Amino acid sequence: MRAFKTRTFQRWAGKAGVTDASLLDALGHMERGLIDADLGGNLYKQRLALPGRGKSGSTRTIIATRFAGVLFFLYGFEKNARDNITARELALYQRLARELLEMDDARISAALSAQVLMEVTR
Repeated sequence: MRAFKTRTFQRWAGKAGVTDASLLDALGHMERGLIDADLGGNLYKQRLALPGRGKSGSTRTIIATRFAGVLFFLYGFEKNARDNITARELALYQRLARELLEMDDARISAALSAQVLMEVTR
């Protein structure tokens, strides 16, 4: 499965110390069916462990996927900063998920070239 992150997510991840390795770890858990929360509309909440901290006290990510070869990291937040996203944010992320998940390879390549999306690398 290919994984991408939005520019906004990338900025947050850099500040929070979230690495591509931790994102790939979360992806691996999801592929094994270990999903923290199904938010509906092809959105999922997944916990990430940061170095020196366990999953329960670390960060949360909002991910868009249909489990059909592509996954997008949309949003991340520290658990100590907030409990969850609001209903309004959920609706916005569901709309964004629909748009991203409809992208074909050419549109994904264009978004990568424009640095709107970045690929999660090993």
